[in-house]
Amino acid sequence: MVAGATCLVLGAVLFAYRLYTKPTTLSVGVGSIDGEIAKGASLIANRFVKSNAPVRLNIVKFGNVQDATKAFAAGKVDLAVVRADVGDLSDARAIAVIAEATVMIVAAPGSPITGIEQLKGRSIGVVGGEINHRLVKALSREYGLDGHTTFKDLSPPDAQRAMKAGDVDVLVMVVPLTKRYLDYVRNLSGGGSSRSPTLVPIDSAGAIADAEGAFESFAIPKGTLRGSPPNPDDDLTTLKTGFYLVAHAKLDADVATGLTQSLMNARESLVAEHSVLSGIAEPDTDPDANIPVHAGAAVYYNDAQQSFMDKYGDAIYLTPIVFGLLASVFAAAWKFLGLGRSNAPDPVWRVLYELPRRIRGATSEAELINIEQEFDELLGDEISKSSLGDDSAADAATLTSAAQRLDNLIHYRRTMMAQERSRASH
Repeated sequence: MVAGATCLVLGAVLFAYRLYTKPTTLSVGVGSIDGEIAKGASLIANRFVKSNAPVRLNIVKFGNVQDATKAFAAGKVDLAVVRADVGDLSDARAIAVIAEATVMIVAAPGSPITGIEQLKGRSIGVVGGEINHRLVKALSREYGLDGHTTFKDLSPPDAQRAMKAGDVDVLVMVVPLTKRYLDYVRNLSGGGSSRSPTLVPIDSAGAIADAEGAFESFAIPKGTLRGSPPNPDDDLTTLKTGFYLVAHAKLDADVATGLTQSLMNARESLVAEHSVLSGIAEPDTDPDANIPVHAGAAVYYNDAQQSFMDKYGDAIYLTPIVFGLLASVFAAAWKFLGLGRSNAPDPVWRVLYELPRRIRGATSEAELINIEQEFDELLGDEISKSSLGDDSAADAATLTSAAQRLDNLIHYRRTMMAQERSRASH
């Protein structure tokens, strides 16, 4: 019974451990016009598998970041890579910043446009279309462009053609400052570095950022587009926003902690594999952040993680004590109620009870001798049990008392039998 109970306990412990360490698979919605964000998410998923992370990612691809955000808001995916200014993020909780994207307002080389105020009455191409409508509204509100300016939604491939053809005066886009995207911006004018496009500053970036929590004021460094002279010729004020890996608020905190830790541990190798992931960073952990940090992620960032023993040590220590107490209470109740106890008298006591009757009814010396032998064997068995520590052995004092009584009865019966024989002979 002890061996069986031990095996059951060990089996339960092993099962619980396997269940505890089994990786959790989460679906993550990703979408970008050029597929770069989806590529980055796939690299993260592969890295998790190689490092045996406690979380696995199932990539679900969408046409753009807006579609991915809609799927997340509808509960169709567990996680999503979203842009801070796109879609309904009321239930989103930040795990990490994946990348940062900069707002660029690009005019043709040599354009006389040097400020957004000059865009009134002109045509503005919005690269990415609906994805950047919130940005366009913020700019229009700040600079009074509503009713005076024409906005045209353009896909990235159509943007260069529209600028060359003069269909738009400037292009508005939101892109990471990586080589791939900077090359795209430089080539919008169709020329080399000597015909690098003009970047228009957003001088009121600070005011827009205060009104729109999804944006931050940012300075594009001097010479970002290269060229001679440097383009821009000085740090240029603009806005930036972030791509976030987000989870639903209801996601288990321990799972979110494991996800965050795995991502941050893999950050260095991920940056080497894909430049767009160079922006992987801790999100704003302030309670008033535009996208609040997930409680599980906050545990990692605040270095408040608990080990297995920290979480379950008390339970592991107290469980045997509680079960021991319960077993004692159960055993006491079982004994008190008399459950499992046989109502039949013990065979020893049955024999001791019947022997006096047999002695009184004996009619010959042979019967008395048989009774004495039977009692001697019974006495020997009980002494052997007692010497072996058998709890079922009869009490020694009781047996001694019974032996004296039986001896007296046998002696008395012999005397009576002798008297009966004497009377019969006369």
